[in-house]
Amino acid sequence: MSWTPMSTVEGLPLLGGRGRYRSLARAEGGLAYEIFYPAGVASPVHSHDHDSIVYLLSGSLRGTLDGREVALEAGGTIVHPRGVPHSVEAIVDSRWIEFKTPLPSRPPIGG
Repeated sequence: MSWTPMSTVEGLPLLGGRGRYRSLARAEGGLAYEIFYPAGVASPVHSHDHDSIVYLLSGSLRGTLDGREVALEAGGTIVHPRGVPHSVEAIVDSRWIEFKTPLPSRPPIGG
């Protein structure tokens, strides 16, 4: 499974550099990605038409969820509900699994 460069999330450019991702699985009801952001890379505030469940494998993330500041450490989980504005920034090199359900209406991330 090879990594794909990542420069956008929900059609918006990443801030501070590029990440990378790889598709892990796809089913009728959703899909799963493995995502990596180097330290300092962030998504802009965005929302989407699906729920995202994030499990942080390594690193440290901070961001916003519906206007509140949030932080996530390795081994932690957070949900980004559909339609709720949020952002993510890697404090250190960070890698996570992200499950999206239902299937997004368009590719949520890209190179």
